[in-house]
Amino acid sequence: MKKLSGAAAVVLLAAMLAFAWTFTPQTLPVSAVPGAQLPPPPAVRATIAVAETGALDSNALFAYRGGGFEPRQFGMDVFVVRHPQGTLLFEAGFGRHLREHLQSVPWLMRVLSTVHPATPLDVQLKAAGLPPERLAGVFLTHTHWDHVGALQDLPGVPVYVPRVERDFIAHGGEATALLRSFGALNYRLYDFEGPPYAGFAASHDVFGDGSVVIVPAGGHTPGAVVAFIRGAEHDYALIGDQAWQREGVDIPAEKPWLSRLMVDADAAGVRHNLVDLHRLQQANPRLLIVPSHDRRVTSTLPRLAPAQS
Repeated sequence: MKKLSGAAAVVLLAAMLAFAWTFTPQTLPVSAVPGAQLPPPPAVRATIAVAETGALDSNALFAYRGGGFEPRQFGMDVFVVRHPQGTLLFEAGFGRHLREHLQSVPWLMRVLSTVHPATPLDVQLKAAGLPPERLAGVFLTHTHWDHVGALQDLPGVPVYVPRVERDFIAHGGEATALLRSFGALNYRLYDFEGPPYAGFAASHDVFGDGSVVIVPAGGHTPGAVVAFIRGAEHDYALIGDQAWQREGVDIPAEKPWLSRLMVDADAAGVRHNLVDLHRLQQANPRLLIVPSHDRRVTSTLPRLAPAQS
């Protein structure tokens, strides 16, 4: 009996050490090959502004391998992109029914974080002179609960997703349960009919002028995307949850095993994307990589302001 107890203790200790190791620093290998160059600036530029729909308090430990216990505020931010042909939203953040929506979140994630709602997105948009009928659509980098909540508050607005992500909504189980609960939204499917872009295999040029370009970046979800917004002073890459915090790209470093287990559909795909984004950032000084949830980054962008009367 003592031998069995001792063996169990050894196994338990080994398991605990292995689990602790998954949080230790580990840099993803990066080749010496230079990253891709963005195409020349287009003639037409887009502008970008941020609408904050809430925040989630956590810490760096769960955001990337090597993160410590320092507090980190994960912003639930929506990116309002204005273009002469129309205004788009990227992401939909928290919605009015956040308390109900939280029931779709994995139990462990609810335990490990605290959520703070902000002014509802539809209220902010109306104050900015952008009621639902004036929006050209919402593009989602992926379809997890914290990126889709306000779709319920924007009736009739087109929701743009790649075909593979629409399949994920239908068959993604718990990961896309919240979005399925919204019923029949005004989905608009798109393909990547365009050429390779910024090192990614294909592209979709939203307005046909190079100012807003979407590329496939499956991994976090099967149909996850990265959106490139070409602005006057900066170019932006909206990377969704490829990395939760900028260190994921800067180092580059993936999420710890526990976080990957909860949210990433294909960890190898995410690792590949993080390395490509790291190299892309190095090769393009004008490019700002924007993880959806890193307030240290999104706070440097213009805020969505009320319309002037």
